[in-house]
Formats: sequence, C-alpha cells, structure tokens
Amino acid sequence: MINKRGMWFLTLFSLILVLSVYYITMPSELLMTANNSKEETKETAKVSATTEESESAELVALRVESEEQLLDEINELKTVLTNAKASSEEKNKAFEKMQALNQTRGTEESLEKKIKSQHKLKAFVKINGSDITVVVDSTKHDKSLANKIMRTVQNEFKEHVSISVKFQK
Repeated sequence: MINKRGMWFLTLFSLILVLSVYYITMPSELLMTANNSKEETKETAKVSATTEESESAELVALRVESEEQLLDEINELKTVLTNAKASSEEKNKAFEKMQALNQTRGTEESLEKKIKSQHKLKAFVKINGSDITVVVDSTKHDKSLANKIMRTVQNEFKEHVSISVKFQK
C-alpha cells in the first residue's frame, strides 16, 4: 500500500526525471539562446542571416551535396541497425561507422570555424580518410595564404594528412 509520502515522492521523482530527459535531449543551441536576452537573440539572428546570404553559391552547393551524402550514408547505417536479421557484428560495425561519420563532420565544422576566425575567410572542408580538401571563398589566389591554411589544418591532426586548398569566387 502506497501512503501519501510515497505517492508525493514518486510524483516529484517522475517530474524531475521527465525534466532532466527533456533538458538532456534539447539541442544546446536552444539552451544558450534561452539564457540570452531577446535583444541579443535578435542581433544574432540578423548576423547569421547576413552571413549565410554573403556566402558564395559554390560553397553552398558543396555543403548541400556533402550533407545529402552524409544523410544517405547515415540512413543506410540506420537501416542496418534497425534490421532484425542483421548480426550483432554488423550492427556494431554500422554503429562505429556512424560515430566516425559524426566525428568527421564535427572536425570539418571546427576546421571551417578555425579558418574563418584565423584567416577571415569562408571555407568548405571535406575530409575523406587522410585526404582533406579545403575550398576557400576568396578572389585572392595566394600561395602564402594557401600555405597558412594548410598549416592551420595540419595542426589539428597528429599524423600527416594530404591537404589541398582551392580558391573559388
């Protein structure tokens, strides 16, 4: 028999559990914007909108193509994970590959941000194994700038990687 104290405990515990699951699954961007004032949120939205508009069509096309390819691969891996007939080894390999794809995408985004902050250039980074392609949105085709970008990218990796830099405008 549950008494009143036990019932209150279960009610509060389930409420705390639901709220914690909600906040854990909520994207971190929403939490950060919730902490900012409304004015800062409006300014951030204006800045991001103008940043996206000023990016070249070539970089946008490369991003869209890369995202579509990534989503296709992830959907294939999800199919393997949800397949009841797949062995546990196949599911483990699919899960590990999905984690590697997500980690690679995160590395690409961090490299793009680093290039933007250090060199004040918009760039698209694509990692394919140990080959890295950097497409920079710049009218200035400078070898020293390409060398600096290559050094910036190489500093993020312990092992030697093949880096190519392309300028597009």
